[in-house]
Amino acid sequence: MSILLVLCLLCVCAFEFINGFHDTANAVATVIYTNSLKPWRAVLLSGILNGIGVFVGGTAVAMGIINMLPVETLVDQNVTHSLCMVAAILLTAIFWNLGTWILAIPASSSHTLVGSIVGVGIAYSLLPGTGEAAVNWQKAGEVGLSLLISPLFGFVLAIMLLSLMATLFARSKTLFTSPEGDAPPPWWIRSILVFTCGLVSFSHGSNDGQKGIGLMMLILIGIIPATFALNQNVPIQDFEKTVAILQKDFVAAKETAPSPDFRSKLEKADAAIEQLAVLSATIVSESKYGPNSFEIRKNILLLRNELKSLKNEPGFTKSAEAKSLYENVEKLKQFTDYAPLWVVVLIALSLGIGTMVGWKRIVVTIGEKIGKTHLTYAQGATAEIVAASTIAASTYLGLPVSTTHVLSSGIAGAMFASGGVNNLDRSTITKILLAWVLTLPVCLTMSATLFLLFRYVFG
Repeated sequence: MSILLVLCLLCVCAFEFINGFHDTANAVATVIYTNSLKPWRAVLLSGILNGIGVFVGGTAVAMGIINMLPVETLVDQNVTHSLCMVAAILLTAIFWNLGTWILAIPASSSHTLVGSIVGVGIAYSLLPGTGEAAVNWQKAGEVGLSLLISPLFGFVLAIMLLSLMATLFARSKTLFTSPEGDAPPPWWIRSILVFTCGLVSFSHGSNDGQKGIGLMMLILIGIIPATFALNQNVPIQDFEKTVAILQKDFVAAKETAPSPDFRSKLEKADAAIEQLAVLSATIVSESKYGPNSFEIRKNILLLRNELKSLKNEPGFTKSAEAKSLYENVEKLKQFTDYAPLWVVVLIALSLGIGTMVGWKRIVVTIGEKIGKTHLTYAQGATAEIVAASTIAASTYLGLPVSTTHVLSSGIAGAMFASGGVNNLDRSTITKILLAWVLTLPVCLTMSATLFLLFRYVFG
């Protein structure tokens, strides 16, 4: 099992490495095509900042990836079944990313990953004896909506931003011209473009790096739950104290419930709280949660889901006790929403090194083929600002976003603002849109098929 586990973790590193060289173009295309930086300097800068971004991005997006596929589906008496699911997700994601890179088509690693996860979840629910759906459709819907809206948002925002720049800097003709030969732009334009390149690279690392972290944690939690289902660095005494407080908060919230309907919905959380209390009493070690780690994690997630739905009830704002219960339940995130430092380091290195390799194919498409005219300084800065701000906002909200789609749509929006639809290369735009439309259904079908095939072959 140890060898298979290591192979799965290496596959995640491979996915993140490919993600790096597939998405490098999103950051460096504008600085290369405006002569702001030499290609090797741009790629080196992007690689370093991508790696740094992974370290400071947090785990919100990673947890969103994990929660799309309830971890219960990965816990099986037969570890081979868990490995079949992980292998189907990783092989599909790697295949589609490599395929679109070979064809020089900007495609979304986020779409690829989401489609793969949903595919194996649907396939799992079709197996006899599973009894329930294996996809968190609410979370999948949030992620899907984020991926759908972000490119449209990028396109519109780029048009608005370039129009604003045209108004504010109408006297600066240089800003709206294309580079001549190999001459670099004026220092102040160059500074803006290099800064935005760095910002996109950093934002990309903080968002896309978390997808690799989420995948790796999905594997570790599913295959070695006793060690990785809970954050072993948080003192066990903190967990025991929190559970005791939750029991008191629940009794107080129930007694002061503003309505019978509110009390009835509140009682749905009772089973999870009581189960956590029972599990808390079974912990005998002061340093490890033991074999019940996964059950503890499962009940924490169930409890948080119940309280999130209760928060939307009209009576919630009238109940100070219910608010206190909700706040203390949210403190349980410290036990489940985490990633070991070595996982973050592996992903940062994989993404950072991958960013420095194989960048040229997609750069040519983004820099030369989206529009019919050469990229101007203003267009390059606009696209980078739009991409960086959209990715940063999505990371803050804990949602994965496609850097490729946001940057490509930003360049398309900037080109459209400068010359209308006639300034766009319809052939390239069609290819990008086709990849956008096909990614989800193709990856969903492929991952589901691979999973069922692996289960049939390996039992």
